[in-house]
Amino acid sequence: MGWRPKLHWLVRAAGIALAVACAACTAATSQVPGAGGAAGADRAVITVGSFDFPESVLLAYLYADALAAHGYPVRVMPDLGPRELVDPALMTGLIQLVPEYSGSALQFVSLGRARATASVASTAAALTRSMASRGVITGHPAAAQDANAMVVTAATAARYQLHTTSDLARVVPRLVFGGPPECPERPYCLPGLRQAYGLRFRAFIALDAGGPLTRQALESGDIGVALLFTTDPEIRARRLVVLTDDRGLQPAENIVPVLRRATAARYGPGLLAALDAVSARLSTAVLASLDALVELRGRAPRAVADGWLRARHLLGPVKGGS
Repeated sequence: MGWRPKLHWLVRAAGIALAVACAACTAATSQVPGAGGAAGADRAVITVGSFDFPESVLLAYLYADALAAHGYPVRVMPDLGPRELVDPALMTGLIQLVPEYSGSALQFVSLGRARATASVASTAAALTRSMASRGVITGHPAAAQDANAMVVTAATAARYQLHTTSDLARVVPRLVFGGPPECPERPYCLPGLRQAYGLRFRAFIALDAGGPLTRQALESGDIGVALLFTTDPEIRARRLVVLTDDRGLQPAENIVPVLRRATAARYGPGLLAALDAVSARLSTAVLASLDALVELRGRAPRAVADGWLRARHLLGPVKGGS
């Protein structure tokens, strides 16, 4: 599998490059002068990027603000786009740090040559090896995972007696599938559903990355099956039904910070230690609860991140990130 960018992704890639260049000239950075972790280091700003959905923005602030509390100069660039834009930006040095999802990141960076499995350890190790050749290193994976989920309404599940993804085979010609625009190229989305389950939906509608457009289309009946994310608090709140991935299509998707090797070398081992300290405290249940504060209660991702970090003594008196 290769990366075949669409025109709108190329346009957005140019936009990322321009935004980073402008930010380098004008954006204020957050730092704690004299903090031990960054003392004496080159003060080049560490730009933390996120994908284009709320959880990824939240994770960017969690890691960025923890770094800033240790005195590292950081800024966050949220909502940059899908992996097809964000990871190349990391590998070319436009950004320096991204909170990633281990299985999907491995599939992307290895061009499909390395197989992600349900094993946390083997997937993380394979990701570390694959990233190394791109000038990128990985932190320790968090216990927290967030994977793709095939979701239907309770009414659809009852009507067709759907419990597992395999059950869709009986009714798939009647159903429209909805998900992110990049789904037709993603191995754990439409191609994987065809290969692992033999599913060929009546149609596919490009919506957003597990966001409000997808949920609205599902509940209004415009689509019959949606790709959402397993930590999405709206699934429980709206009593939607997650179909069991009974053939193991979805791999381990642990949260893991990936970082430019040059940035790690510039600032020394304290930088990675600060990232790992966040990961060590991040479980799936914690991530889901933080997502709920953002997506159900409407709180700002940075405020949620800072509150959690401060409660765990990972954030000093000066707010971090930007």
